[in-house]
Amino acid sequence: MPPAAGEGPRESKMSEYDVVVVGAGNAALAAAVSARENGAEKVLVLEKAPRSMRGGNTHWSGAVLRFAFDDPREIAPLVPDAEEKYEDFYAGIEPYTREDYHADLMRVTNGRTDPVLSRILVDNSKDTVFWMNRTGGIRMEPATTLSAVRKGNRLVWARGLVIRAEHEGVGLSRSWFATAERMGIEVRYSSAATALLQDNTGRVCGVRVRDDEGVREISGGAVVLGCGGFEANVQMRTQHIGPLVGAAKVRGTPYNQGDGLRMALAIHAMPWGQWSGCHATPISADWGDFAPRELTDRSNRLSYPYGIMLNRAGRRFVDEGEDGALFTYAKFGRAILAQPGAKVWQIFDSKVLHLLEPRYSTSKPIVADTIEELISQLDIEDKKQAVATVAAYNAAARAPEEGFDPARRDGLSTKGLDPEKTNWALRLDTPPFHAYSATGGITFTFGGLRVSERAEVIATDWRPIPGLYACGEMIGGLFYDNYPAGTGLVAGATFGRIAGREAAAAAAARRA
Repeated sequence: MPPAAGEGPRESKMSEYDVVVVGAGNAALAAAVSARENGAEKVLVLEKAPRSMRGGNTHWSGAVLRFAFDDPREIAPLVPDAEEKYEDFYAGIEPYTREDYHADLMRVTNGRTDPVLSRILVDNSKDTVFWMNRTGGIRMEPATTLSAVRKGNRLVWARGLVIRAEHEGVGLSRSWFATAERMGIEVRYSSAATALLQDNTGRVCGVRVRDDEGVREISGGAVVLGCGGFEANVQMRTQHIGPLVGAAKVRGTPYNQGDGLRMALAIHAMPWGQWSGCHATPISADWGDFAPRELTDRSNRLSYPYGIMLNRAGRRFVDEGEDGALFTYAKFGRAILAQPGAKVWQIFDSKVLHLLEPRYSTSKPIVADTIEELISQLDIEDKKQAVATVAAYNAAARAPEEGFDPARRDGLSTKGLDPEKTNWALRLDTPPFHAYSATGGITFTFGGLRVSERAEVIATDWRPIPGLYACGEMIGGLFYDNYPAGTGLVAGATFGRIAGREAAAAAAARRA
């Protein structure tokens, strides 16, 4: 920040560190590793949380990675033993080209994704994931429980979503920290950055930090902000997204309070992207205000395409079969928050229970042999309407033999409902019936800072702020209204890698 009143201007001096990275999730640690890889000798990572809570939202993630490839066998180096473990492994994988990836981004964001940033993400996605594996030391595995459906003896995969980090977000986070330690990167815990420091030329030259011993200033040749959005800050959620989201449960870390954004805006960084938008996932309504760290992402309730969702007024409110859940969950979570009491019920019959994600096992369902008996046990205010809604749905729905295919959009649609269910519209007619509660759990916010192709933070005068870079959820403009699963971690690592490389170069130039 500029010198306080009464102080003289700060003069440039030898930096204590080459690169200072604020944050310790996937994007931040990618930046730190990249900076070290690209010649920065002294790299410091500032983690606001204590060591026991380290890693940001990464720890809570399913760690699935969406990236482009022309031939399924291109992914073989990431999972060299997959053919031994899974029958006809590659036969169930479709190519996912750069054009496919970009088209998905355009479709789910209604054409609003930043044209430059989205192309950087898509074009670098495969190389980024291989870099995470090779340089980041992150082992990979097939994402069998997240994005595959079994048809006979074969797994059929959602396009572009085959690979995840081994042991999901827990493994991803641990691997990044292990690599950082191996590379000699210093990590300070319980160290909250509170302000950016600038010298008399306007260059960012360090950060002010509050730790267990008080407040101190740390100098750096360049600073990378990778400390997430404002999803855990109830005031900022309410202000920017609205009171419904303000009251939402938080799926991830309680430490993402928007500090990095506030620090950057204080030195006139440009806000960018959809500050009124967020990734809000359907999660169990039985969980607390913050998802338990030990259960990571197992609060998710994403199998709704195979059933229906009723609000507390006893009505459906979305097309549950609009697309695969991995393309609709981020906006349906927010749609749930707009329902009475921000709570809904997902209802399934027995013929689809085998399709439910394993994560449903973390809740005990309400079970009954008739729809009437099931609804009588739910906290739905208009139970008569709920029974009528299910009856109307069944009258408009279809039988499995008409072409039901859980592995793709099957076109099995209702006729005459509002809203229609346009895929996987099976009748609820096979008892016992199961109901699971759901609410919207916020994961991350879409609004952030404007950055250049080099991950430089852009000021409100449209010029880069020297010495300041951003990555991860700090970047605005990639996502609007919705989000394709597996994109966030790849975007974080892609721009983290760029930010670290550019920050190392800037620090070296400053030393020269």
